[in-house]
Amino acid sequence: MTARKETHEFKTEVKQILNLIINSLYSNRDIFLRELISNGSDAIDRLRFKSQTEPDILGGDAELRIRLIPHKENRTLEVSDNGIGMTYDEIMENIGTIARSGTASFLAALEASQSADVLTPELIGQFGVGFYSAFIVADKVTVLTRAAGEEKGVKWESEGDGAYTIEEIDRPFRGTSVILKLKEHEEGEADFTDQWTLQSIVKKHSDFVRYPIVMDMEKQEPIPEEEQIKDKDGKPVGETMRTVVKEETLNSMKAIWARNKSEVTDEEYKEFYKHLSHDWNDPLTHLHLKLEGVTEYSALLYIPGSAPFDMFDRERKHGIRLFCKRVFIMDDCKELMPEYLRFIKGVVDAPDLNLNVSREILQQDRLVRNIRKNLVKKVLELIKNLEEKDFETFYEEFGQVLKEGVHTDWDNKDKIAELIRFKTTRSEDKLISLKQYVENMKPDQKEIYYITGENLTTIANSPLLERLKEKDYEVLLMTDPVDEFVVTSLTEYDGKQLKSAEKGDLDIEEGKEEKEKKDAYTALFGFIKTKLQDKVKDVKPSSRLKDSIACLSGDAYDMSAYMEKLLKASGAQAPENKRVLEINTGHPVVDKIKTKFESNRDDPSLSDYSELLFDMAVISEGGKVENPSKFNKMIGELMTSAL
Repeated sequence: MTARKETHEFKTEVKQILNLIINSLYSNRDIFLRELISNGSDAIDRLRFKSQTEPDILGGDAELRIRLIPHKENRTLEVSDNGIGMTYDEIMENIGTIARSGTASFLAALEASQSADVLTPELIGQFGVGFYSAFIVADKVTVLTRAAGEEKGVKWESEGDGAYTIEEIDRPFRGTSVILKLKEHEEGEADFTDQWTLQSIVKKHSDFVRYPIVMDMEKQEPIPEEEQIKDKDGKPVGETMRTVVKEETLNSMKAIWARNKSEVTDEEYKEFYKHLSHDWNDPLTHLHLKLEGVTEYSALLYIPGSAPFDMFDRERKHGIRLFCKRVFIMDDCKELMPEYLRFIKGVVDAPDLNLNVSREILQQDRLVRNIRKNLVKKVLELIKNLEEKDFETFYEEFGQVLKEGVHTDWDNKDKIAELIRFKTTRSEDKLISLKQYVENMKPDQKEIYYITGENLTTIANSPLLERLKEKDYEVLLMTDPVDEFVVTSLTEYDGKQLKSAEKGDLDIEEGKEEKEKKDAYTALFGFIKTKLQDKVKDVKPSSRLKDSIACLSGDAYDMSAYMEKLLKASGAQAPENKRVLEINTGHPVVDKIKTKFESNRDDPSLSDYSELLFDMAVISEGGKVENPSKFNKMIGELMTSAL
């Protein structure tokens, strides 16, 4: 039977990314080796896990390792593992495509960067395209692989020119070999066929990989005396040392999470994070803990220095890897960390866990639930204790995600409430905590006021806040979409109710004279309500306005305007939600409309003024009027008569 052999073109987006990788310049070009070693380690992890239920899968090749084979003469470097290997279809899926779940986001991130012609290590790590970093140093990349349990092997090859070939081959053993045809070595550049260069890279970046990374090393050793050439006096007359080639293990293979914290350096913590996450930037901080007693586990968790570009992609993976007695169980372990902490990366090793655990069992496992509870507690404490500068960095990157926990983690809602921050009418350029807000409250202020909306400038200058500002009440400015869910779950803080500046009565005390004045407008407002009955559910004197003529508000339990907008933008069916038109009875224009109304209720201009009041209220909150042409014409006529 003829073996399969195909030539494929990379997809257009892949060509763009591959071209960027090949033509990028790095100060740390050795990242390719760390990536290939990490891939080999992952492949062995998967084989080892599978062998727990299928012990025969290892066959006669149970000594799991990663091997480096440099050839100076041929200018090649081979990185091999005897892990799980790949089938024809798997290599098409895993290597024939690139950044599968985030190609569009990847390219968008490049376009948004200051220098889109240079691909940064950060982007490589966050979009899973590290394998292709091999093309930074290689003119051609060949992958030879055979999946465990398969009879045939597969060869994948590309020169990074937009195409690749893939074919079935005879391969006598399991695992994967990546062979790089290295570019010509230029003076001043690292030589990746040099054994000492490779040893140095492994020691720096991959010392903690759990499997031996081996390489044949040339070493000098004494020639045994019986083999030495000696003179008549017994003194050596020839060489006493000779060069030998021996296989050496280049890494210590110490599971960093199993070591005592005092034994691990900051640099080792950082390098392990980079190995684990494929992020070439340092983490913001880490948490290393070992719990002994009824529940035993070790954990090494990291907060990244920046958010990945796919943070809000539903298909993105979590960053927690689960081990049992240093045996890999699974990555993307959602059961150990809630969704709102999905940015946390790290390792958890639980020695009492069932090795044959499945997703279904894991969800019901009492030990897993206990570990999760403890880890969440420790992570929230870690965030709380960040130094001010680091906390600001953290919140800028992950604050919006953290807020999700207020709505989804009822047990830790109060702890998360202590961590979340908002801009306010007094601090538009700085975030403050709810604790700080309460401390700044006026003596006569009973509630915590907030307003939600899409644009900070628009809501900060909203007419809805005029009376609150007059009383010098601070208002939280909420512009994250998740804030709408925060305020539905966090109804109070420190005994103070959270109150929307947009909905319900603000309960701001009025004088007797002011109340009587508003009563005088009852007939006019009834007339306006009739004219606008398709647009508003009520028209009433405003307790919010001081300088503006009109605004739109809602009843206490109505959906906010921003929430309605979010639902419509997502394609969801938003319920019919008419608003309340509030009119400022203290404004001279409203007084003149009242006079006109009382003198001639049939005046056709009163209908136009009713429409105009509504349109002005819509514009004041950043909305769009239904008939801009009519609005423009009316404003022009009013200006003409005024001038």
